[in-house]
Amino acid sequence: MVREKVTVSTRTLQWKCVESRVDSKRLYYGRFILSPLMKGQADTIGIAMRRALLGEIEGTCITRAKFEKIPHEYSTIVGIQESVHEILMNLKEIVLRSNLYGTCNASICVKGPGCVTAQDIILPPSVEIIDNTQHIASLMEPINLCIGLQIERNRGYHIKTPNNFQDGSYPIDAVFMPVRNANHSIHSYGNGNEKQEILFLEIWTNGSLTPKEALHEASRNLIDLLIPFLHAEEENLYLENNQYKVTLPLFTFHDRLAKLRKTKKEKALKYIFIDQLELPPRIYNCLKKSNIHTLLDLLNKSQEDLMKMKHFRREDVKQILDILEIESSKQLA
Repeated sequence: MVREKVTVSTRTLQWKCVESRVDSKRLYYGRFILSPLMKGQADTIGIAMRRALLGEIEGTCITRAKFEKIPHEYSTIVGIQESVHEILMNLKEIVLRSNLYGTCNASICVKGPGCVTAQDIILPPSVEIIDNTQHIASLMEPINLCIGLQIERNRGYHIKTPNNFQDGSYPIDAVFMPVRNANHSIHSYGNGNEKQEILFLEIWTNGSLTPKEALHEASRNLIDLLIPFLHAEEENLYLENNQYKVTLPLFTFHDRLAKLRKTKKEKALKYIFIDQLELPPRIYNCLKKSNIHTLLDLLNKSQEDLMKMKHFRREDVKQILDILEIESSKQLA
């Protein structure tokens, strides 16, 4: 058994790349560590990161090919060594990198004899081929091979539909995942209640991005998936089958405002700024961003108006309700 020494942090949580190599143009490898972690945390992070690496990172693939006058996918073309099906499988293996949004078109137009490789694909500027030597077809005679291609950026794995199209285009199974494999392992150290863990992450990519880039993108995507929980809408709380909802008490400050007007103190409310209400910083910032600057501005808002404000929570309405009750009581006194 080979033991390797890895220097880890014993205080603050840190990550480090401990191994990186390029096996070929289409196979990159990286090994990373994250430490120190409390018992159980390494497995939690490792499982989530592996799923994010394999399923949440976008990649670019050829998803459709169009041939002229080809009756079906398993046809052969005179003068070409490969069948249409074999050409489609070769196109599936082409590794691309892009900042593409959605789909775009590309093409191949080559005259034989000779070999057709990835470098013969005419691409838009936003798309780049990782390995120009990837084989597509062998032309044995002086014939023209013209193929129209559709390129798409997406994530995951898309299986082609069995339907052939009358215009001669054929869908291609698309493996958008730039991460070919990801593993995690855990090393524990320490004794008793002070036991800590080191998380090891191994990442293999297809060359369209490095393992370090994949780790960063997977982390960002995982964070984006969790952010909504930090700003969850709590205006309506649904029980089982969404049949019942809990609603907040009615906002009653319109009645208060009417009383203030009768006592001719509405004018004074224009000079009571929300800065004076001792509101929590987050609530204060929400109100300011919604152009609510005075107590009068706030009293003119309904509960529904407040709940529509970005990052505003259900409990914030209750807190403002209590503060306004105190302030309005002062004004009515």
